[in-house]
Amino acid sequence: MTKLDLASVPVKTGSIYPAPYGDQMTGRSSLRLGEAGGLTQFGANLVTLEPGARSSLRHWHAYEDEFVMVTEGDLVLVTDAGDMPMGPGDCAAFPAGVADGHCLVNRSDSVGRFLVVGSKTPHEVATYSDVDLMVTMEQGAATFTRRDGTPYRDGDDG
Repeated sequence: MTKLDLASVPVKTGSIYPAPYGDQMTGRSSLRLGEAGGLTQFGANLVTLEPGARSSLRHWHAYEDEFVMVTEGDLVLVTDAGDMPMGPGDCAAFPAGVADGHCLVNRSDSVGRFLVVGSKTPHEVATYSDVDLMVTMEQGAATFTRRDGTPYRDGDDG
């Protein structure tokens, strides 16, 4: 396959985050381009953020690299260092194992989009910087815990 028909790629909405965090992702949707193209070694997603939406909870990855490039609109990259405006063509890279929580937020009145590319390791751990939450991914299955390893139950305040 060489060219993807974006109109035929299903739009993914919602979140795998447990309550109450999943509801905070309202206004975010994505096209899983890598998956649609049959890629297995890395993911490539085109993420749309409606005004007021955020890409994720601020997080960092233990084993996976992540790269983002804004393709449309005005977004804000939120990291441990603070807020940084990002527009079309602006890029950011997040090497595996660097504990710098990050996410993108749309504080504008227009839709924003960005391409995110990340490695797909069989085992991954992501830590959420602003709440007491971690996720372990094993072969695509997510297990949420607190940072001390105790199980997280939906509705815990994190």
